[in-house]
Amino acid sequence: MTDTFKGYALGVAAAASYGLNPLFALPLLGAGVDAYSVLFLRYFFAVPMLAVMMVVRGRGFGLRRGQVVPLAVLGILMAFSSLALYLSYAYIGAAIASTLLFVYPILVTLIMALFYHERVSRLTVVCILLATAGIGLLYRGDDGAVLSPMGLLLVFLSALSYAVYLVAVNRGQMKEIPTLKLTLYVIAFGLLLFAFRFRMGTFAILSANPWLWASAFSMALFPTAISLICTSAAIHKIGSTPVAILGAMEPVTAVAIAILVFNEVLTPRLAIGMLLVVASVTLIIAGGSITHHLLRVRKMFPRLNRHWRKRLAKSQEVAP
Repeated sequence: MTDTFKGYALGVAAAASYGLNPLFALPLLGAGVDAYSVLFLRYFFAVPMLAVMMVVRGRGFGLRRGQVVPLAVLGILMAFSSLALYLSYAYIGAAIASTLLFVYPILVTLIMALFYHERVSRLTVVCILLATAGIGLLYRGDDGAVLSPMGLLLVFLSALSYAVYLVAVNRGQMKEIPTLKLTLYVIAFGLLLFAFRFRMGTFAILSANPWLWASAFSMALFPTAISLICTSAAIHKIGSTPVAILGAMEPVTAVAIAILVFNEVLTPRLAIGMLLVVASVTLIIAGGSITHHLLRVRKMFPRLNRHWRKRLAKSQEVAP
């Protein structure tokens, strides 16, 4: 098995594991746990997982004074993005919500063009038109019924918040913080926000069905810890751009789960709309300059970085 094959397999695993959000969140929401409490549980379990990863990878926990407030702001952005997505599940299906959320790379491109004067290429314009056409197909079903405006608004706000987050983590002092440490503190600040709305009755609901505890733990394990580890390993093997493109597996996984597990209906019209959205985002990643905004994990595993540098140097020594 070649490193290239392993890299693509890891990239698919990273995106697919992140796309498992509906699989674990929907049972909790369906059991009566509110979105704030669901996210509190996800973040609560994620914090120690990330802390253990930092210890294993030899990372320190210290921060400079000027980094605390920006990290708190990033925590608010991330928490709001997660909350808006989970709230949208009550208005529109998880398949459509996950697909619409995937427009965040296009929003990153627009933010960079509007506020940082990056050039908008023809490809970007074409991709935006494709995504708009796809959203138009998703907006109205085959029976003429339209999606909930509130659901669409929540997904858009979720994608926009995440796009702003991705731009912010690559600028100023935040750019100097290793991604693993940054993610830990962002999740920790988000946890503090959700703690104020956590309902103690949640424990009674979880105790009535032990599988719900497994769902809560899995939300932190798969979309957070495993996704981060696989993303970092994949980048080392095949580079950032292919891994970003493989991110299309996120909505594909979520759609498959929504259909196979939660019996959501996928009509030809919806399928074409989803395909247009995924294709537009994939094209903009492949032909644009935003990959470094979507993936910034090279500094996450310093020991792994040294290993690959040594391996690369050794291969250059033996090269003819």
